[in-house]
Amino acid sequence: MTTPQIVDSHCHLDFPDFDAERSDVIDRAVAAGVTRMVTICTKLRLEPQVRAIAEAHDPVFYAAGTHPMSAADEPLATAEDLIALSGHPKFVGIGESGLDYHYTAETAEVQKTSLKVHIEAAQETGLPLIIHNRASDEDMINILSAGMKAQPFSCVMHCFSSSAKLANAAIEMGFYLSMSGIAAFPKSTDLRDIFARAPVDRILVETDSPYLAPPPHRGKRNEPAYTAHTAQVGADTFGMSYADFAAQTTANFDRLFTKAARWGA
Repeated sequence: MTTPQIVDSHCHLDFPDFDAERSDVIDRAVAAGVTRMVTICTKLRLEPQVRAIAEAHDPVFYAAGTHPMSAADEPLATAEDLIALSGHPKFVGIGESGLDYHYTAETAEVQKTSLKVHIEAAQETGLPLIIHNRASDEDMINILSAGMKAQPFSCVMHCFSSSAKLANAAIEMGFYLSMSGIAAFPKSTDLRDIFARAPVDRILVETDSPYLAPPPHRGKRNEPAYTAHTAQVGADTFGMSYADFAAQTTANFDRLFTKAARWGA
């Protein structure tokens, strides 16, 4: 019996947590059925090393942007910077970008400016925008809505753990919601209820590794292989078999990340 194939739509393989065994981590993911991973560059000056990981490992793709918590400390990216990077065959998304008012509310204005730059790059390239959101739902809805009215773009709300209002707004705009290990935590009943009310054809799964390991690995370093644990909770949430949920979320990934879907075709 073959292991159902699934995608880790968001991880951070360049982080030092993986330096000692990066190839082994990727091999373990593939053995667990995680046949593709998108590793995310959070500071554009680190893009060369993130790109190198994607180039060295066939299952790995990458995206790049400026994380909102770094927006005030890093040079402000331009849309042209991001568009230039998008020419690489394994560069499949813009970001992560977004807003974080939980940890860095004092830099809200530069975060908003940075987010609008990333939206422009997504509009121009046709690649999906990867959004980080924390404690900033109203501003996020307003900025994304204004961007969509100006010129439509595709988007995933990465590691979604926000309000039902933001989930509904994202779905109405045609966006996707991504389940991370947070959705698998025992106390995340309300979050699972939000996911359960969303169309299953708008759901992705991710690890955000090395963070947010799902049970039974909670509190330890996360890695892409553990996508399977979150996906099992996702399957239960939607009343589906693991194989069917894996197939559905993989199809969703291919629909959103079209460049990754075409790789090797």
